[in-house]
Amino acid sequence: MATNHCVPAAAADVCANCGREGSSDAVKLKKCTACLLVKYCSVDCQKAHRKQHKRICKKRAAELEDEQLYGQGHERAERDSCPICTLPIPLPVGTNAGIFLCCMKRICDGCSAAAGKAGVSHHCLFCRTPFPGSQNGVQMDLRKAVELTEEAAELGSVEALFNLGHWYAERVGVEVDVTKGIKFLNKAAMQGDAESRYLLGMHEFEKCNYDRALRHLMISAKLGHELSVEAIKILFKNRLATKKQYTETLRGYQDAVEEMKSHDRDLAKKIESGRSSRCW
Repeated sequence: MATNHCVPAAAADVCANCGREGSSDAVKLKKCTACLLVKYCSVDCQKAHRKQHKRICKKRAAELEDEQLYGQGHERAERDSCPICTLPIPLPVGTNAGIFLCCMKRICDGCSAAAGKAGVSHHCLFCRTPFPGSQNGVQMDLRKAVELTEEAAELGSVEALFNLGHWYAERVGVEVDVTKGIKFLNKAAMQGDAESRYLLGMHEFEKCNYDRALRHLMISAKLGHELSVEAIKILFKNRLATKKQYTETLRGYQDAVEEMKSHDRDLAKKIESGRSSRCW
């Protein structure tokens, strides 16, 4: 006879549908893989109990997803650190570092400035490969770019996950598919990608899910993402974030900024500032 309620898996070693007890020999119970709350002795029992279990299963599965989403990615991704000085690269990474195609290493502007000051300018700063005398242009192929980026994502590239998430959510070179884009951004955010976490926060903000937006933005702000701080400031001004949350965010952001500072990076800023002033 079927039971009238879901029996939590941790509370009893019985089938949630028929009440049959599990044993090491005769009956082996398996947990519901979605919610992990109940156990079943067979596929038939799981199917028979599905209608009764569906609501609580869906709710708990969503809670587990949130625990994973908000519980991971509180530290910068490994790719965000310069392989020479080993410091986290200031955000946005693409603006404060250059990528060397010979070894695909991303070197911060500080190390590049230090190398230039030392007279090192004709080879890769990491693998020492000489720079090519010329570069041949390659015709743009967006479809091929997406295909290769998806392959990189499957191989674990956080940057590829972010790019795909951004492209699909913002319709950049692909057909818009927000759901697909959010899935890619979730994966990247859980691996410490601050830009992905920020986009997720803004996505929730636009949907008026302010609590969820705040949770995302506080994580990305503490990773050193300045725009996230500005977004939380807006939430605070509109009484959608508490003073404690705003103060905690500012403290975490400042700690992250301090961690990214170096003498060579200050030098790089002075050099760039000098170039900008000469342009005027």
